[in-house]
Amino acid sequence: MPKHERSQKHKDFEEEALPHLDLLFNFARKMTNSSEDASDLVQETYLKAYRFWHSYEKGTNIKAWLFRILRNTYINRYRKESKGPDEVDFESVQNLNHKSNGHGTPPLDQALGSLMEDDVSTAIASLPDDFRTVVILCDIEGLSYEEIAEFVECPIGTVRSRLHRGRRFLRTQLLEYARKRGYANKSN
Repeated sequence: MPKHERSQKHKDFEEEALPHLDLLFNFARKMTNSSEDASDLVQETYLKAYRFWHSYEKGTNIKAWLFRILRNTYINRYRKESKGPDEVDFESVQNLNHKSNGHGTPPLDQALGSLMEDDVSTAIASLPDDFRTVVILCDIEGLSYEEIAEFVECPIGTVRSRLHRGRRFLRTQLLEYARKRGYANKSN
């Protein structure tokens, strides 16, 4: 590839893909429950995106394209690790991560973490994967239904259904939390 084509590719990639770095990191962190694993996952995602930049159709939904790479990378990594001989008790690691507030936590996550107490984090983490993904992307990351549908590769109606069911599950799980903090009446 000639030098001017490489520099244009680099410029296009920086302009279109890099602005979504924080969004991908925040989502990856919620998926992995680890800042370090999220950083690795996002780095691998961007390496793949840059490598296959020629397959991205300029003007299409870059966020959905990047999220699809991230999700596929996460799934492939999970499959690879699950075939390995080492076994880890996921619950003990997950509980450790919920109690840990490592020094490498980004400031935004620290601020959100102080707002979202353990009850809320635990309720979100307990959602089934399909519901958790949609709730995080919509209610925390602010993606549109269309972007989410493209990311999870399902119809918008399915996104709405999963979001409704996920929110209903969270409402049930967090009712006592809301009562303690005065967000809900004792009769709710």
